[in-house]
Amino acid sequence: MMAPADGLFVGLLSGTSVDAIDAALFRIEGNSIRMLRALAVPIDADLRSELLYLTECETVAPERIGMADRRFGACLADAVLQLLAAAGEQPDTIRAVGSHGQTIRHRPARTGASMPGFSWQIGDPSTIAEQTGICTVADFRRRDVAAGGQGAPLVPAFHLWAFGSETRERVILNIGGMANISVLRPAAALPVRGFDTGPGNALMDGWNRRHGRGEYDRDGKWARSGRVNAPLLARLLAHPYFCLPAPKSTGREEFNLTWLDAQLGGLRIADGDVQATLLEFTATTIADAIGDNLPETGEVFVCGGGVHNASLMARLRELLEPRTVHSTAALGIEPDWVEAGLFAWLARQTLSHLPGNLPSVTGAVHPVVLGAIHPGRNR
Repeated sequence: MMAPADGLFVGLLSGTSVDAIDAALFRIEGNSIRMLRALAVPIDADLRSELLYLTECETVAPERIGMADRRFGACLADAVLQLLAAAGEQPDTIRAVGSHGQTIRHRPARTGASMPGFSWQIGDPSTIAEQTGICTVADFRRRDVAAGGQGAPLVPAFHLWAFGSETRERVILNIGGMANISVLRPAAALPVRGFDTGPGNALMDGWNRRHGRGEYDRDGKWARSGRVNAPLLARLLAHPYFCLPAPKSTGREEFNLTWLDAQLGGLRIADGDVQATLLEFTATTIADAIGDNLPETGEVFVCGGGVHNASLMARLRELLEPRTVHSTAALGIEPDWVEAGLFAWLARQTLSHLPGNLPSVTGAVHPVVLGAIHPGRNR
């Protein structure tokens, strides 16, 4: 077996919110990972609008996708170069960049469906490799899908490697645009469980933007000013996704403002009350998923942008009591950069010819090496 590829790795992603590129530099050696530098590089408004359009529009010309692919690839390359300049590193010191890209469609196969599933990310990795000179690993989800999996979530494998405990049962909760959990148990005989619980920040952020209140509801203050509307909450919770068994994954294709508008039909609700209900929707679906998978003595560690929403975190603590709820900073990685760590680690797994998926999580028929390698000038 090939020895693990140790050294410096860059992790890149933009996430469901498409507001910035998260770029982080990690040193990975043996079984340890340490973040050295991180940057959030804003995505210009025009490109962001185009990427959001591509995630939600059902009919798009191939030329439009191709141009966005190249443009976003160039932005990702620039983010890498900005990160290295800030860290005082040269491109030839980096083993690889692990780039997730931007998901424009995630349609995993459902049980009994006649058509195969797929997951499609753009952000041309050849452009990243060419403009930075660094070996770039990307397109991580498709091999898992080809092996019968959902292609998501991929992060539980990294959570197990970075945050697993030999003595404690814990859940790692990632609240990005969508939310997902990794259920980590100390007994090796028990497989890791993980799945998307449903919307994280996506609906709250979208509703906030629609009403001219900025990119997100800072600290959940607008939600806190409203009242939860029980009929709307019941409609949201009736989405069939929540009745599906794991493995399962979801995205903007299912949960977006168009879907929310349909649920609002016939209801007269103040805008602030809608925001309060969306927060309760996110908190309830997360808490239900954790409650079904983690005993009351377990620990919950939170990462992703949602950790900064004070109202959401307070509600989660109420719903999850007596379980303890902390940030992943307590485990050694700041919550904003855990997913960047995932893609740095996946790049290392790929170069080491090691699997990056967990079949118990994605539903793949076997573990597989993920990603496609785009050589740089350094390797």
